[in-house]
Amino acid sequence: MNDKYAAIRLKNQLCFPLYAVSNMITRKYKPLLDKIDLTYTQYIVMMVLWEEKQVNEKFLCEALCLKTNTITPLLQKLEDKGFIRKEKDKSDERNLVITLTESGEELKDKALCVPEAMAREFRLTEEEAALLYRVLYKMLDEDRKTENR
Repeated sequence: MNDKYAAIRLKNQLCFPLYAVSNMITRKYKPLLDKIDLTYTQYIVMMVLWEEKQVNEKFLCEALCLKTNTITPLLQKLEDKGFIRKEKDKSDERNLVITLTESGEELKDKALCVPEAMAREFRLTEEEAALLYRVLYKMLDEDRKTENR
């Protein structure tokens, strides 16, 4: 039997399990991140800075798939906490340079338990995790290609 409404059934939507899992993951991160005084979005900003030490705002927005209006308040809160320092780029004042502070660097050691705890929550095999990464990053890469056209 042909069901003309099959395409709009919730169980047939790729977006719904992605949305639900995203919310679930964020909820599971919360108690872990509360212990180190970060929200999830602040945490992903810090992960970029722990790796790069210093970036400009445009790089951060692109790396995290976030818009400036989302990044700006995050950076202000992280600066208020003493984890980062914001400065205008001396060569181009339109650019904002974000630098990890010593306090921000020290926070990295406290954050080491977060990925370990999250891995225990989901109990994915290495193969399952690798497949999930490939599929999700393929989707992100395709979206970036479309946006850059």
